[in-house]
This record gives sequence, C-alpha cells and structure tokens, in this order.
Amino acid sequence: MALRLLLITTLLAVLGGSEAQQKGSACINANAQSCGECIQVAATCGWCTDENFLNQGQSKSARCDDIESLKSKNCTEAKIESPHGSIKIDKNKSVTNRKKDVAEKLKPEQITQIQPQKLTLTLRSGEPQTFSLKFKRAEDYPIDLYYLMDLSFSMKDDLENVKNLGTDLMREMQEITSDFRIGFGSFVEKTVMPYISTTPARLINPCTGNQNCTSPFSYKNVLKLTDKGDEFNRLVSQQQISGNLDSPEGGFDAIMQVAVCEDQIGWRNVTRLLVFSTDAGFHFAGDGKLGGIVLPNDGKCHLEDNMYTMSHYYSLSSEVILENSRLPEGVSITYKSICKNGVVGTGENGRKCSNISIGDEVSFEISVEAQKCPSHGKPETIKIKPLGFTEEVEIVLKFICECECSKGGEANSEKCHEGNGTFECGACKCNEGRIGHLCECSKDDVRTEDLDANCRKDNGTDICSNNGDCVCGTCECKKRDNPNEIYSGKFCECDNFSCDRSNNQLCGGHGRCECKVCICDANYTGSACDCSLDTSTCLAKNGQICNGRGDCECGVCKCTKPKFQGPTCEICPTCPGVCTEHKDCVQCLAFEAGEKKDTCKQNCSDYLLIKVKDRDKLPQPTDQSFPLSHCKERDANDCWFYFTYAIRNNTKEVYVVETLECPAGPDIIPIVAGVVAGIVLIGLALLLIWKLLMIIHDRREFAKFEKEKMNAKWDTGENPIYKSAVTTVVNPKYEGK
Repeated sequence: MALRLLLITTLLAVLGGSEAQQKGSACINANAQSCGECIQVAATCGWCTDENFLNQGQSKSARCDDIESLKSKNCTEAKIESPHGSIKIDKNKSVTNRKKDVAEKLKPEQITQIQPQKLTLTLRSGEPQTFSLKFKRAEDYPIDLYYLMDLSFSMKDDLENVKNLGTDLMREMQEITSDFRIGFGSFVEKTVMPYISTTPARLINPCTGNQNCTSPFSYKNVLKLTDKGDEFNRLVSQQQISGNLDSPEGGFDAIMQVAVCEDQIGWRNVTRLLVFSTDAGFHFAGDGKLGGIVLPNDGKCHLEDNMYTMSHYYSLSSEVILENSRLPEGVSITYKSICKNGVVGTGENGRKCSNISIGDEVSFEISVEAQKCPSHGKPETIKIKPLGFTEEVEIVLKFICECECSKGGEANSEKCHEGNGTFECGACKCNEGRIGHLCECSKDDVRTEDLDANCRKDNGTDICSNNGDCVCGTCECKKRDNPNEIYSGKFCECDNFSCDRSNNQLCGGHGRCECKVCICDANYTGSACDCSLDTSTCLAKNGQICNGRGDCECGVCKCTKPKFQGPTCEICPTCPGVCTEHKDCVQCLAFEAGEKKDTCKQNCSDYLLIKVKDRDKLPQPTDQSFPLSHCKERDANDCWFYFTYAIRNNTKEVYVVETLECPAGPDIIPIVAGVVAGIVLIGLALLLIWKLLMIIHDRREFAKFEKEKMNAKWDTGENPIYKSAVTTVVNPKYEGK
C-alpha cells in the first residue's frame, strides 16, 4: 500500500511538473532539483524556499521559476532566493596629474596611469558585472632608452654619427620628460663558424687590409642606463668596428639579452624604449644549425662582465591596447572604449584607443560574465594591463554557486524519506543515488519489470514513448538541446515542437504547439494556423469582398470568374481598354519615353517587364493558363510598339518587343538625285525640242529659198559700158592639133 501511494505521489509530481514545463519559462524547463542548480540557469531565476509552496503532486523543480511568476504563485519576496553579483573596488588610487615644471619629483612607483588598481567581482551565472577603467598617459613620466647598435664593418660610417647622439637625445627627451636615462650596447655575430672566421689572426682582427678592427663578439653591454649624456658620448666614442663573414647579423640574441637582463641593463618599471640600429637582416630560428647550434634560446640572462656568453648555444607609443591574462573556464570578458573626442569602440576595437598623447585620459567599460560555476568553485584572479606598460589591474573573481539558504541545511533530515537527503531551502537535496520528490526512490530501482509496466502507454512496447526514462515507475522526459523544446505527458508522448509548420515557422507563427497539435490564435485556423479568418485583406476599393467576383479564403481572394485577377479580383487583363491603360508605363519602362517618363519609378514599379527581339517571341494565348492581352500602341512619333499584358501571381507581367516600328522616312539622296536628274532631263528635252524646231525651221527656210531660186527670171542683156578684162591671144603657129 505504501508503494502504491508512493507511485501515485510521484506520478502526480511528474504530471504537475510536465504541466508547469508546458506553461513555464526556461527556469522551469531546466528541471532544477536544488536552489544552487536553479540560480545557475539564468540571472532571472529564483527559488522559493517556502516549505508549503508546492501544491499536491507538483514537482520539486516548480520551485525554480521567474521571480515575477513565483510572486504570482503566492511565494513572498522574503521567501525567494535570487542572489545577485556585486563589484567591490579594493584599491582605487587616482591617476597622477604631473607637470614637468613642478619642483616635486615623484618616483616611478609613485606615478599612477591606470585606475582602479584592484577589484573583487562576485559573479552569478548569466549576470555580467561591468566596471569602468580609466587610463591616462602621465606627463613627465620617466623613460629609459637603450641604444643597441650593429658594429659590423658596414656600420663604420654610422658609428661616427652615433658618437654625438647621447647629448642630442638627452636634449630632445628633456622636452618630453625630466627623468630620462640612456644606455648603449653593441652586437656583431655569433662567434662560431661559419658566421666568423675562427683563425687566430682573424679572431684578433677580422678586417682585411690596413683596417684596425676589434675582435668579433655576439653582444656587449657598453653602458648601463644612466642620466649622464656625456658618459654616453665618451663610451661610444671608444667603440671600434668589428667584422664577420655573412650578411645576416645576430641582432635577435642581443635584443633578447637587453630585454631579460634587467639588473645589468638597469631597467626601471617605467616606459622602456629600445632603439635598434643595423643595416642587415637577422638570423632566423634554425640558422644556428649551420654552426652546430641546436638548442633554442632559453630566454634567460647570460651576461658576464657585460658580455653575452651563450651566443654559441643559442616616437612614443600613441596607442593604448588592453590585454588580459588567461580567463577561467566559463568566464568571458568584453570591452568598450571611450576614446578622445567621444569616439566609441566595441568588439576588438573596444580594447584600444589610438592617437593618445601625453596627458590624454581615456576610459574603458569592461564587462565580466560567468556562464557557469567552475568545478572547484574557488576564487580566481585575472589581470588587465595596457600593452607595453607595467601597471595592471588585479581582478579577483568570486562565484555564486550556492544559495545563502543552503548554509543552514539539515543533513540526513527526517523530512527526506529516512534521511536520504539534506533539507535545505525548503526542499530535499537528495544524497548520491537517490531521486524523487522526497528522495524516496533509489536509482537501482530504474527499469525493473514491474515499474517499467507503468511507463508503457496502452500496454505497448515503448517505454516512455522512447522520449524519456522510467524512474521509480514514472516517466522522466528527456531534455533537448534547445531548452524551449520539451517533452511532456504521463508517458512523454507529447511535445511542443512537432506540430505542422508554415513559412518555416511552428504553427505558422500564429499559435502554440501543445502535444503535437497547433492551438491557433484568434482569427487563425488550419493544421498549421496558416489560414487567416480576417477578411480585411480581401476588401476591394468599393468596399466589397473580392469586388463581388470571388470568395475570401484564408485572407486571399479566389476569383470565381477566370478573366478577373488581382488581390481583390479587380483586374481584367482581357477587358477593353487594358492596352491603353498600361500604355504609358510600358512606354516609359521599355523606351524611357511617354507621359510617365519622369515618374516611372514611382508609378510603374509594380510591373515585371521582359523584352523580346520580335513579335514572334511574344507569348501566345496557348502558352499559358492565365488571361493574356496583345496590345499595339502608337507613340508621339507615330511609331508602333507591341506588347502583351497579363497578371500572374499578383504581378503585372509585360512582354514588349524591344524595337519600335516606325514609318519609313524620305530617302533624301534619291529624291535629290531624282530632282537633279529630272531638271537635267527636262533641260535636255527642252534643248532637244528647241534644236529640233530650229532644224525644222531651217529646213523649211532652205526649201523655200531653193524654190524661189528655181522660180527666178534673170535678164540676159549685157551692159554696154562693160568691157571684159580678158585678152585672148592666138598663137599663129598653133595649128589646132
């Protein structure tokens, strides 16, 4: 009898919990079994510690819910456990406002450029803590400058210029800071073959001819950092050029030693500058194998008497960039910069500010968020510092992993079924291996034959519909990766994500999914809530539904007469006047002409225009299943253009012949040639006619003359006065033979 009551109680708890999961938030969906688990779900979750909060049969996880939801279920605010994170500033020394012309001189450790210096953040999962960080480039900040120079033979002429550099640098740097120190070092090459010649004579003087050079060396610290510029000049002037065999130099060895030998160089925790002077390239990693050097540089200082002993073994910044140390697992950090002139940066740009001059002050907003509690739950420490500066901000991270009420828990409490759990925060937190509302079940009881029978629907074979586990004779539904998707029901047979979809949205976005069935919102119906009952979208301009020519189905007009189309059945593509109605839009879209040329984009944007080469390519009535109109219209130039008009899928579809058909214009050349030829021909004709007439006239006159000549009567008498001019003499001897 006790077992039956136990099973009934657990079943009611699961059913009550399932119903709450359907209606609840992510807090409920998390199925938290303790206050500590609850507050790690989200920052909005709270745990009701009231022992009498749960109704009969409700799951223990129902205590975890949104705070407002808990209040609406009569859990008083005093009984709601929902701790919040906090920020505590432990060290907050103001940034230094220092002037060069002030008599007071501060030590480097007395100057502050970043504020605050130490904080303690108490983090709750999902609740970021944001604090402001101020950075200011202090004026007259101490500077250490080390000049590292290549003394191979090719740098001989440059050494002469460097010898007077100390006083010049000192003078220039005094314009920036009154606390300036300078040092000098030199390098040549690794002192092994094949980098240098190891013959005794060449080791003494590696230069050829009459050149007097010093012995080759890898790196030498000539002058420790000092504020005496004349000492720099004196020691540099004593330096001699050396020589080697290959072009690349061992500058990286020297740079490493300058960086790590802090005591020998004399570096302070101030701005450190390294000036590197060379006219050759560097040896790269692996080059040392040529000389039998296989060990990498160990990053340690190896100076003895200011000489590097391990060579054979191995403008001021204008940008501030914040960097942080390694973050603990589950902790993230974001930056937002507020730079000069109010310039704001986010993302990767939130870490930095550019064009920062001495005396400028910028600020950063830094958010630290924990997504979960670390496994150990102990405080962690991270550090944030400006890149290239020694000052840093220390941040101690503490994590809220348990509720305050858990500190007063009663271990092995009698309220938890024979002491199988700790009673804390108004509920039982079960010991290892125990489960249930009151820790009444053992995990060893899972999947026994008698208990499994209670987890099969309709005596089927599937336990908990294959969507859950049978625990203590009741189904505990599986959780999905998406916390908003849940299984529910006595046998986990229901879910809220397997309903029909429309437009790739569950229940069309107009309903909720309950046990694989869409429960539609008002004015929607259908298996996917994709059918709207609202008829306002079907109202035509005349106030009639579908213009009186169709029916409104799911908010869309279904026209009863095929020749009518459009959203409200108001368009008739084949009715008279269609071509004239759309002429102007077609003309402006296809030919950029017509009355709507200037307003084409505004008035004709709903047309889908497709150009074709000739009239044979226009759609024909047999090519489609929707009404189509063939149109022929004339433009202002008496040119014809041809197009078809139809409405398909609520789109005005127009096919138009891309060339106009215009009447042929006069051919000027033939006309001119014809006119000229006509004039010439007429002239020639007239000339020929005139000539012909003249010939006829002349012939008539000549004939008349001849006739008159023939008819003339001449007088044969002689003039008595006339005496002939001819004298005839007869030869007397002429016999007339």
